[in-house]
Amino acid sequence: MTEFSDQSVEDALRLELAEGDAMIGTLGPVLRHLLATDDHSLFSDEIVARVRGMIEDLARQLLYAQAAAAGEEHPEGFVAQRIERLAGALLGRPALLNHLHALTIEWQLAERLHLRNGADPVLSPLLQALIASSDPDTAAAAMTALAAQARFVQSLRRMELPLAELPGDLFHTALVALRVLSDAADAASAEAAGIALRAAFDESRSRLGLLSRLVTGMGGGALAALSADHAGIAIFLTALAIGSGQDRDLTAIATNDRQLARLALALRATGLKPATVAQQLAYFHPDAAPPAGLEHVRSDRAAALLGSSAPYPAA
Repeated sequence: MTEFSDQSVEDALRLELAEGDAMIGTLGPVLRHLLATDDHSLFSDEIVARVRGMIEDLARQLLYAQAAAAGEEHPEGFVAQRIERLAGALLGRPALLNHLHALTIEWQLAERLHLRNGADPVLSPLLQALIASSDPDTAAAAMTALAAQARFVQSLRRMELPLAELPGDLFHTALVALRVLSDAADAASAEAAGIALRAAFDESRSRLGLLSRLVTGMGGGALAALSADHAGIAIFLTALAIGSGQDRDLTAIATNDRQLARLALALRATGLKPATVAQQLAYFHPDAAPPAGLEHVRSDRAAALLGSSAPYPAA
């Protein structure tokens, strides 16, 4: 191709990314509005229900910890009096809402591929092979990741999320919300609850931490984790985020059919060959064609295009 036509391909992909950025930028505010009303016209009832369920579950866990710190004899009443206000405050944290939305997308995707392709949402062929590894450290890491993924699937089915599964910055966000909303009478117990929860928190033991350690521990073998049908969605998203330098939540959203350019560029940025990228795109979107000219975009240019996108509004 000529330099001009190469540039034309990049310009077209950049335009698609910008359109995708605009869509992603509206997700948080729209979802926040829908969670506060009964208008579910832009998001499915399932997405709204699961995000709301996780928000309320996080608020409930925070308040039970506060009730314990306060020595409440009847914690149920303590929680019931405060949960609506705290849940509302958590809804006002855009980064937390984006994360819960991405987890819901991940869960939905795993369920859809289970129904369509028979893909196990917990035990993928890659994870099974890692569990059977002759290296005891690899086998142990895989078993721990398997248990964490099983808990995640069960939690999402119940529309719950343990506080300990939040990324560190969002865990801090949740504790700040609890402290800010507590009046003078509750301030001491909110502070004590935060201290106790922080003491027990270890991000490296969360599902996302375990998956990240598993993928990075694979070294050169991590290429196998970039095959969604072989690795399973959880490991695939982790490997794609690491390999492309993208946020994992954004990587989950990239599997949406309106984010095809973002997914294609992320796959290309990992160094996968264009033909392999096309295979992965077909796994997620069997009826969609890869972006035109993608085979002419080098991996470093794909990474640069992704790096220039800004899907989330500045805080």
